[in-house]
Amino acid sequence: MSQSTYTPPSIWSWDSANGGKFANINRPISGSTHEKDLPVGEHPFQLYSLATPNGVKVTIMFEELLALGFKEAEYDGWLVNIQEGEQFSSGFVAVNPNSKIPALHDHSDKLKPIRVFESGAILVHLAEKFGQFLPTNGSQRTEVMNWLFWQMGSAPFLGGGFGHFYAYAPEKFEYPINRYAMEVKRQLDVLDKQLSKHEFITGNEYSIADMAIFPWYGVLCLGKLYEAAEFLQVHDYVHVVRWAKQLAARPAVMKGRLVNKVWGNDNYQLKERHDDSDFEGLIK
Repeated sequence: MSQSTYTPPSIWSWDSANGGKFANINRPISGSTHEKDLPVGEHPFQLYSLATPNGVKVTIMFEELLALGFKEAEYDGWLVNIQEGEQFSSGFVAVNPNSKIPALHDHSDKLKPIRVFESGAILVHLAEKFGQFLPTNGSQRTEVMNWLFWQMGSAPFLGGGFGHFYAYAPEKFEYPINRYAMEVKRQLDVLDKQLSKHEFITGNEYSIADMAIFPWYGVLCLGKLYEAAEFLQVHDYVHVVRWAKQLAARPAVMKGRLVNKVWGNDNYQLKERHDDSDFEGLIK
């Protein structure tokens, strides 16, 4: 390896100018940086998010519930632009003290609003509330939870590991890219073997496990994450690609991927979502 060896100091100190795409918002302390209330719309659910993979999980879930006819699942999808530090507002920190999107306020009971943070927790909360996409008991429920938590534990190696060093770090270093590429390919192999035996992640039924895994690994295998499709040879994972294309064609998935999106083609962005009519002209 050509890179120089780094010797850690005895005590770590924060270099706020350490470079990288997100250097201006990364910091070693929690809490708010400014006072600002969150907007509140008219629907039972108030979602504060951005169309990153973690955000898309939840908007797909909402759109799938609405597609099934659950009008009680109507939501306002408010943009939280993390590159501008909006996740550090006092209002957002009150909903999620970890300052990560997505975060949800459930106003179904107006007297006792519930805050829900972490994308996996939001998926479970909505699945249990509406009795959809998560079996109520038994081995099938456990299997869905197995794969949901697999995603929650595995994706940081894809995003914060591979994605950071391959796409966002100020310099390219061989060791971390190789280390995380190897792990991502191992994860893709795990999924490919599972999907070789099942239509969906946990069997013949579409579930919150699919919704959680698709925005990370499905979109990666569609060639739309980190511009790394060739590097990782994602076409080799034929069963993941088959599954990813199948999910990408679902109308609710198409809608969910647009909500709170503020990059790319203008025709595929929906900054805020307050009603189904907001999608007019966006979904072809």
